[in-house]
Amino acid sequence: MEASNGNGIYKRYIKRPLDFVLSLAAIIALCWLFLLLAILVRTKLGSPVLFKQKRPGMNEKVFMMYKFRTMTDERGEDGELLPDDIRLTKFGKFLRSTSLDELPELFNILKGDMSLVGPRPLLVQYLALYNNHQKRRHEVRPGLSGLAQISGRNTISWESKFDLDVEYVDSVSLVNDIKIIFFTIKKVFIREGINSETAATMEFFEGSKVEDRRERN
Repeated sequence: MEASNGNGIYKRYIKRPLDFVLSLAAIIALCWLFLLLAILVRTKLGSPVLFKQKRPGMNEKVFMMYKFRTMTDERGEDGELLPDDIRLTKFGKFLRSTSLDELPELFNILKGDMSLVGPRPLLVQYLALYNNHQKRRHEVRPGLSGLAQISGRNTISWESKFDLDVEYVDSVSLVNDIKIIFFTIKKVFIREGINSETAATMEFFEGSKVEDRRERN
């Protein structure tokens, strides 16, 4: 589905400059909150304060994504990290439920790695598991929030998430981005859809368990 001329102009010429201006303004306005959270994370969870991980972005180009850490480094007798649900503290759960852990991604947006709105950047190891339809989620910059996040976040299946990601790719517009930002703020306040039913956050994607009919047509 091709975007209208107006939406195409927004996607090509307006979305990125708008991301830059809004992320810079947010960083300046929230600098006090960044400092406060950094002190709290250092005190309650230790160092490093930031969690850094490589993620695939637009056109599958890998970048380093930044978040406030939400887990401890507790290890078992074998030296291996303990399960997520043990290392995820009450404070870490608070950061995730309020999405405060994702504030450092504003710097990723400022750099151009990400956008305010778009499919969430997932693990690099998932790239080899996507089918052709799911790979289309990388046709745009990944976002701080997206259509999948306001439609269930970690409580919907991977296949549903990817379908919503591609739906967003096919309908990028200023109006849709404003709607997603509005509903994201609403979701943050009611803290909805944080955890899946089977994991502390979301279980790993192991490839689609259902056939994608689009690839047969």
